[in-house]
Amino acid sequence: MVDAAEGVLGLEWIDGKTVRVLLPGGAEEEDQADHATSDLSGDATLTEFGVTRDTLMSMIGVEIAKMHLADIIHGDLTTSNMMLRRETNDLVLIDFGLAFHSTLVEDKAVDLYVLERAFASTHPDSEPLFGSVLASYEKRMGRHWLPIKKRLDDVRLRGRKRSMVG
Repeated sequence: MVDAAEGVLGLEWIDGKTVRVLLPGGAEEEDQADHATSDLSGDATLTEFGVTRDTLMSMIGVEIAKMHLADIIHGDLTTSNMMLRRETNDLVLIDFGLAFHSTLVEDKAVDLYVLERAFASTHPDSEPLFGSVLASYEKRMGRHWLPIKKRLDDVRLRGRKRSMVG
């Protein structure tokens, strides 16, 4: 909540953990307090929440699809910007500092590409995990998925060319 005229900013505390900590390989750089309460494999922590890895991936795809169907582009989709709420097991997307409104398929594809790269750099062997995210995203997006998928393939090619050239 923001009331610029009154100079008021409302924030909400999310009692939970980031997806980065909940998935294998993502907790290495987290502070020691998180290490004390989480297993680096991620599975033990997911069990605490009563959620499987597949369910979590599905939740991520659904939440991103809901956001994109409302034409909101996050701009910084990473597993650090997603939290699983402890009491309700809701997935909460956080840090909308780079978010904007757009109807462009390109912007939605780039949002997904940023998340794909975040998965690859943070969580080893995460290709099947991201595939599950895309499968639930596709299901929720329905007829809107095909143009986004085509554009995501184009964005991936541009990304590969850029990394080859430097």
